[in-house]
Amino acid sequence: MRPSGNVWAISDLHVSHKENSELVLRLRPEREDDWLIIAGDVGETVEHLEWTLDELGRYFSTLVWVPGNHELWTTRDDPDRSRGDLRYRRLVEVCRRRNVLTPEDPFPVWEGNREPVVVAPLFLLYDYTFLPRGAHTPEQGLAAARAAGVVCTDEYLLHPEPYADRSDWCAARLAETRPRLAELGGARTVLVNHWPLVRQSTRVLRHPEFAQWCGTEATADWHRAFRAEAVVYGHLHLPRTTVYDGVRFEEVSVGYPHEWRRQTFRPQGWMRKILTPG
Repeated sequence: MRPSGNVWAISDLHVSHKENSELVLRLRPEREDDWLIIAGDVGETVEHLEWTLDELGRYFSTLVWVPGNHELWTTRDDPDRSRGDLRYRRLVEVCRRRNVLTPEDPFPVWEGNREPVVVAPLFLLYDYTFLPRGAHTPEQGLAAARAAGVVCTDEYLLHPEPYADRSDWCAARLAETRPRLAELGGARTVLVNHWPLVRQSTRVLRHPEFAQWCGTEATADWHRAFRAEAVVYGHLHLPRTTVYDGVRFEEVSVGYPHEWRRQTFRPQGWMRKILTPG
């Protein structure tokens, strides 16, 4: 089978908000063989993920999912109280029961053009190396965030078990993922991660202290090293297209209703077209 439809992307659906769940009901492909990348933060409970995948799976031929921080939260509202890596593995099983591709599966190859493109879903987390100005250590960065009142909720709900902390979990994910990408040789790629791969993407944040929950300096060259046709990410709730080193970066967040109501930049609507056959 040679998939040849468009590849779309969207993230940060946050379907716990009624307006956002209604938006999901309106998402449709252009062609019956279109793919959809879902780049994390579907919701906060397992049920949110199940409902969203069931709905979108009716219309798109291939779904590709990566986790965001919200899926990894352990909240009081979710009957599933799993934490850390165990929670992530349970979400992967939710996807696999629906034939949705995850970072734990072989990378799919899109063959809509003459040169195949590997769509690589990644789960990398962050390690507090996107430090705010004036901070030289993660401890100083966290102190600056607390002083500014912008501490990420992950500090209370995203548990790192069995790792000592989120930085160690990030290091483990990097060590596992980089060799898989290196094995692709010279293949063209679309790199998909919930968190930005480069620090430049966070320069637009209203509160720069929040950047330390947004990625890792360890991936600063991945878009070049792994021949990225495009990099897809979310998390920032600032949808836009930028180009770094000649590579297109697509922030594809929907965000919360109070955010998207005031946004004026939404190229191609809610979903962003990443690859198109031709």
